[in-house]
Amino acid sequence: MLHIYCPICERYCDETELVCGGEAHIIRKDVTNNDQEFYDYLYARKNFKGVTFERWRHLFGCGKWFHVSRCTINNQVFGSYSIRDSRPPKSLLTKIKRLRVDFKGWIK
Repeated sequence: MLHIYCPICERYCDETELVCGGEAHIIRKDVTNNDQEFYDYLYARKNFKGVTFERWRHLFGCGKWFHVSRCTINNQVFGSYSIRDSRPPKSLLTKIKRLRVDFKGWIK
């Protein structure tokens, strides 16, 4: 079972209190994009093997969304941060690099 820190409630929660909302930091498309770009925005996800950044909602708690970084291979949770952050905090990226030597860095 995953234990994820909710940065809004400032407490650790079991994954049964949370709902995963998929890939984080997806850039919303507008009307200037063609049909293929809009299709990719709606349906295509990267589905990384390794370190990933996801949106989670504390459904049975504060009800708020936040970002979580975890490894999809072994479900290791590295940390969480506010949904308002456009990129992961530098301290979290440093922690991931220290724990996962194969992590190339955050690229968006």
